[in-house]
Amino acid sequence: MVTLNESGAGRRGSGGMQGRSKAAAFGQGSPLLPRIGLTSGDPAGIGPEIAERAARDPGVTAVCEPVVYRPEADGAPAAFETGVMSAAAGRAAYDVVCRAAADALAGRIDAIATGPINKAAFHMAGLPWRGHTDLLAHLTGAADVAMMFHADRLRVVLATVHIPLAEVPAQLSRRRVECTIELAAAALPRFGFPAPRLAVAGLNPHAGEQGIMGNEDEQVLRPAIDAQRARGINVVGPLPGDTVFVRAVNGEFDAVVACYHDQGLIPVKLLAFGNAVNVTLGLPIVRTSVDHGTAYDIAGRGIADPSSMVAAVRLAAKLGAARATVTP
Repeated sequence: MVTLNESGAGRRGSGGMQGRSKAAAFGQGSPLLPRIGLTSGDPAGIGPEIAERAARDPGVTAVCEPVVYRPEADGAPAAFETGVMSAAAGRAAYDVVCRAAADALAGRIDAIATGPINKAAFHMAGLPWRGHTDLLAHLTGAADVAMMFHADRLRVVLATVHIPLAEVPAQLSRRRVECTIELAAAALPRFGFPAPRLAVAGLNPHAGEQGIMGNEDEQVLRPAIDAQRARGINVVGPLPGDTVFVRAVNGEFDAVVACYHDQGLIPVKLLAFGNAVNVTLGLPIVRTSVDHGTAYDIAGRGIADPSSMVAAVRLAAKLGAARATVTP
């Protein structure tokens, strides 16, 4: 394991960041495993603990070389009050993500797995981004991105993310839905679905019941779905949100496009909390993340479960190895 200080220099572990060939096959004993950056997240939460524990997990070290990014000052861990939200912690979490993203763009690491940040701490620090997804889109210049939660039995892609529920209908444009479907269809082959079958969950109860319970399903979702079907994407809907996830879990669909945050994440977390992985689609780099927050209430007690971070790093290693090419 390598831990990086704020200058980007290796503080411990084997070797620095320069002059490294990229990895070959994932988990097949290749001489150079993919190098995966683990960001420590909000330093006042459980992120630093789970990042360090995941970096030492045998299931992680078997498939990648973990590189932990965390805030430091003068070669020592920077001090933050454990369990307390602050502008300083929000800024530190932001700085760590920026360094990891820069290294991923430069090819010095093959992917990043991010620890949990706190959106309110970002706001306190005067940062305009509401989370990793929009921040990484900004840092990498990606025009269109989407958040996907990946679990063994269910994959969900969100058409809207961190906005108030009251704003969802206005934000749920035909273009946004079409883009989300396209991103999902393009990404799923990397996850083992060469001919992905997609479903779109309706916004309203019973997917609007032909306009009786809201017109967004017929006026926004259906035209977007029809347009992508005409382009050759295997997508159906809008389907009632109370049954579409059950159908996906039972194997009828490879992923579901959800209209808003909680519509998609409640079924994923009910089914696989602690083992699901957040993946940002549409970036020029591989980025995965945990499926939980900063958990200030248990920070510093040594009891945080690193399972989701381990799962995020292992998936990042798999995706990063698939993207990497061996250089002389």
